[in-house]
Amino acid sequence: MPDAPIRVLLAEDHTIVREGLKSLLAATEDLEVVGEVSDGREAVDAVARVKPDVIVMDLNMPKLNGVDATREIREKPGAPKVVILSMYDGEEYVRPAIRAGASGYLLKGSGLSDLVSAIRAVHRGDAFFSPAVAKILLHDSRHEEEDKAAPDPGDGLTRREREVLTLVGEGKSSPEIAKILVLSVKTVEGHRGRIMEKLGVHNVAGLVRQAIRLGLVSAE
Repeated sequence: MPDAPIRVLLAEDHTIVREGLKSLLAATEDLEVVGEVSDGREAVDAVARVKPDVIVMDLNMPKLNGVDATREIREKPGAPKVVILSMYDGEEYVRPAIRAGASGYLLKGSGLSDLVSAIRAVHRGDAFFSPAVAKILLHDSRHEEEDKAAPDPGDGLTRREREVLTLVGEGKSSPEIAKILVLSVKTVEGHRGRIMEKLGVHNVAGLVRQAIRLGLVSAE
């Protein structure tokens, strides 16, 4: 009896890219696309509904970015594996994604065969990284003790603080953030104050820089 196909969930906010990926993967015999979503919050919610084995996750998505979506998903028992598919190979994007629990990180310029290989690799418990990404991880492994001595201050942010910081990085004002997150403006300002204290910054420009450094928003 043949093995069941690997169940894949696509999380990508660009419809053309998502539909193209679905069409290409559908032609691969041992893969089955069981769902597609257009934002990070939908990706988190879809896990219980479609029960994927592997999620192909974009980084820059609305409502919840790919890093935080990956973190929420990987915290759950029996969580699916995550392959990040991104156009960015900078360390400010790679490191947060790997810390969040991604098992693979592939650049969008890669071929379909690489994506299929990445999905198969993470499903069987291995890792798969584009060469540029692997180089960053190799560098990190050589400096592991140094990194342990200087932990990333971003790791101390709560989930809500990361959501607020993401929206600040996207240029949203406190009233706009309050409306999006269904909070009072006073509560949002309180979160901003605690974020500034934890990250050691003193103005909005500093918050935006930190949001970019942590991979919460794009530098563009």
